[in-house]
Amino acid sequence: MAEQETTTLYEAIGGDPTVRALTHRFYELMDTLPEAARCRAVHPPDLSGSEEKFYEYLTGWLGGPPIYVEKRGHPMLRRRHFVAEIGPQARDEWLLCFTRALEETVEHPKLRQIILDPITRLALHMQNKE
Repeated sequence: MAEQETTTLYEAIGGDPTVRALTHRFYELMDTLPEAARCRAVHPPDLSGSEEKFYEYLTGWLGGPPIYVEKRGHPMLRRRHFVAEIGPQARDEWLLCFTRALEETVEHPKLRQIILDPITRLALHMQNKE
């Protein structure tokens, strides 16, 4: 019987270079889009640390190396984000930036949708204010 090889989303989208490009573009959009002002306001003035953490998290979440967990332990995303008030508008702005960055960095529409559906659920889960 032949062994089936599994391809992760991480591999399917192009691995490290794509995840780096996605996270960089995400924070670039957050930092420059006027329609992302509320989302930007809940982040520190220097986004480089946030970008690196998000890159590490996404790498593992997409099936690549578990960098975030190895460096920082379990993500506990909701708990870690409780310091910031995340209402519906900030959540939607975050999703706007992520969706645009995803469209610009991941070529295949089906792969984008496979990623966006659970990311949208995650964003909804992160909301901690009405």
